[in-house]
Amino acid sequence: MTDRTHSTEGSTGEEQYPIAVITDEETAFPEIRRALGPAFRTVLASNESEIKELMDDAQLRAILFDLDSIGAGASDGIDVLREMRQLREDLVFVAMTRATDREVSIKASRAGADEFFLAPLNFPELQIVLTRAIQKRAMEIEGRRMVEQIENKSAFCGLIGGSTAMQKVYQAVISVADSNTSVVLRGESGTGKELIAQAIVQSGGRSDKPYVALNCSALPEGLIESEMFGYEKGAFTGADTARAGLIESAQGGTLFLDEITTLNQGLQSKLLRVLQEHAVQRLGGRTAKKIDFRLICATNEDLEDLVKKGRFREDLYYRINVVPIAIPPLREREGDIAVLVDHFLRVYCASAKKALKSMQPDVMEILEDYSWPGNVRELENIVQRLVVMNDGAVITAEQLPQTLLYSSTASHEAILIPEDGVDFDAEMGRIEVAYLSAALRRTGGKKSAAAALLRIDGQRMKYLCRKLKL
Repeated sequence: MTDRTHSTEGSTGEEQYPIAVITDEETAFPEIRRALGPAFRTVLASNESEIKELMDDAQLRAILFDLDSIGAGASDGIDVLREMRQLREDLVFVAMTRATDREVSIKASRAGADEFFLAPLNFPELQIVLTRAIQKRAMEIEGRRMVEQIENKSAFCGLIGGSTAMQKVYQAVISVADSNTSVVLRGESGTGKELIAQAIVQSGGRSDKPYVALNCSALPEGLIESEMFGYEKGAFTGADTARAGLIESAQGGTLFLDEITTLNQGLQSKLLRVLQEHAVQRLGGRTAKKIDFRLICATNEDLEDLVKKGRFREDLYYRINVVPIAIPPLREREGDIAVLVDHFLRVYCASAKKALKSMQPDVMEILEDYSWPGNVRELENIVQRLVVMNDGAVITAEQLPQTLLYSSTASHEAILIPEDGVDFDAEMGRIEVAYLSAALRRTGGKKSAAAALLRIDGQRMKYLCRKLKL
């Protein structure tokens, strides 16, 4: 078919964007092609096979889609548009129709159209819209590519962070992953100890085997024994059927015990026996069942101190503390806060179905300056709150929780000096007035007493009062 492609001869040398026009009105194509000018290299697709070829063209940047040219009209065209959008997230789709029903534009937008035009086309406007949309999409794709590169360098088995401290943790995880050695993860609350445990499992030979996790501090003392070791029918009141415990459920896989130091002495003794004999006996049971599992423990307490105080069995300590891995607190992970903030922003903006938010530079200064006693968990909660509670595209310092603002030197600077700056002399004048007025009120208007209170000379006090008309 002739006249289906825009020739590049005589081009201005500027970049030409490859675009396609999908329409069954082939006679209208030359006019569209000429109107779009040399900025676009335009091709026509008027049947199903040509449309399929378009979708495989990696160079294509945008599609101008005549919704009326498919099937019975705009509604069938919208269905095809939806299918094409699912195939190509990178393309800019501009829908056009002769239908004046407002619902058509709404449905087209929901189906994936970036822009919408009513025929006859306003070509100058179309050219501007296409250029801007293509450039914007290119920047979005490049942005995603850069984020992926950063994440690939700063991520490991779902863990986010590229700091030297975290790189040491990743190396330790790789070193122990394929062994059956017991591991103790040691670090403050909120540092992500369970995520490290999962990374060890994912990196090792038991990744396709059961992974059973128990927070030892989350269950009451009267229940945790039956949960861990299981029980036979009739072992106690309410035990109507036999039930396997969590240790038994981890057969062949991994058992993760978080906050292991909260186990009482009796449970510590029973756990030690399981580790020594590689067998577990249910409550009310008469025989022990052989068990093969890997144990990973975690604690935020000083194990050695607990052993000295008699709160943790020394023999169990040596049994579990074969490979200790120290998880660094967030305040020691230089450079990771920005990476984590970016990650959590994208996660929670997507979850809340909101456009991706950004943070002002002074906000990041405040976050970097904060000590993060709650570590990554605290940071995640704060980012989630900022996303949910604010509708603006940019997060400002005023929207941060007061705990961060009060504790941050950077926040004090941000409050003292807003983005547009301050009139220093005027601010100093206000401060002088405030101090002098307060001193005069305190002394009942006696200038000599006020001067003494402010530790300034009496003559200077009189001068300042005349100058500031107090």
